[in-house]
Amino acid sequence: MSDAIVVGTDGSETAARALKEATRYAKALGCDLHVVSAYEPVHARVSGEEGGAGESPSVPADAHVRTIVDEAAALARMDGVEATTHTVTGDPADALLEVAKNLDANLIVVGSRGMHGMKRVLGSVPNKVSHGAHCSVLIVSTDR
Repeated sequence: MSDAIVVGTDGSETAARALKEATRYAKALGCDLHVVSAYEPVHARVSGEEGGAGESPSVPADAHVRTIVDEAAALARMDGVEATTHTVTGDPADALLEVAKNLDANLIVVGSRGMHGMKRVLGSVPNKVSHGAHCSVLIVSTDR
């Protein structure tokens, strides 16, 4: 296993709490921090061929997603932890699991959002990550 901690962010306040905890752990343990954000590709309508408009696959992560991970990494760096960013298309939980697996990470940090109420029944990022990870998972309480 590498000395890597993976944390997800969507730019929310609850994700910021998870990032702060992941940064604290990375600093204390001397680990690399990897900040992940997932997004769904946007399909644009384009015209040109006979028959009119068609769909074209999207381009890489839009500026908003890139800004989210860059700002999160900047916060970690201000706390003295070097951070690498990752933007991944698709489901957020799958993105965290994929990055952690590729890095052979030893910890994934997620917020507890979605662990209560209807989302708990229907599925949530922390639930899916905790059941699919091949490393330790820290679920940060974000109910405060």
